[in-house]
Amino acid sequence: MKKIRKLASCLVLFLLSPAVLADSVSIPYAGFYERLKQVNKNNYQLVEVVFSVPRNENCKIISGNITTEKHQYPLTYDKQQRLYLPFDAQLKSDRGLINLQVSGDASQCGVAMQVRAKKVQSVYNQDELVAVKNDMDALLDGQQGFPMKYFRKPITGLTFSFASTDLPVEANIDGKVSIVSDKLQLTSAEIETVKQLSFSKQPIILSPYVN
Repeated sequence: MKKIRKLASCLVLFLLSPAVLADSVSIPYAGFYERLKQVNKNNYQLVEVVFSVPRNENCKIISGNITTEKHQYPLTYDKQQRLYLPFDAQLKSDRGLINLQVSGDASQCGVAMQVRAKKVQSVYNQDELVAVKNDMDALLDGQQGFPMKYFRKPITGLTFSFASTDLPVEANIDGKVSIVSDKLQLTSAEIETVKQLSFSKQPIILSPYVN
């Protein structure tokens, strides 16, 4: 089992990728802790960071746990392969590891960090859309260390994602109905003109749109 010691970031999506061929991978908890620390420090009301493993044949999670030199703890994850990680300074001090066993080639997998809205709705007004976008921008600014914060591209809008079983979905923007076959992306300029947005099926994820 190899230890992964590099936390790479790319705007909205952050990847921690194993560099060896294996069915299991260990990732230092410290990188996750620093991300969570920034979020908790600012107490964002509308958005959060989510850690997840790609859903494909190679990366299906078989089992997982969190370990230190002396202790082992359960790792909680769901069917969407979202990891629910604790915010624990002691775990960082103890050099905790996030251990994952996957069904295929672990070198093809990674753990991604994405900014998402805490809650999703089937109906939004303009103020709600703007508030979520502003919180996402603020959170991402907090995640960027010097000098990256001066080069981060601003969020250019919002992305609504739906369960594949719900597609296609009807989106109603101020009385004009359109069919969404994959995702709906609204630019900042479009958000500024929207009075009300509604969907025939509730989105499952609301995340930033960066052009």
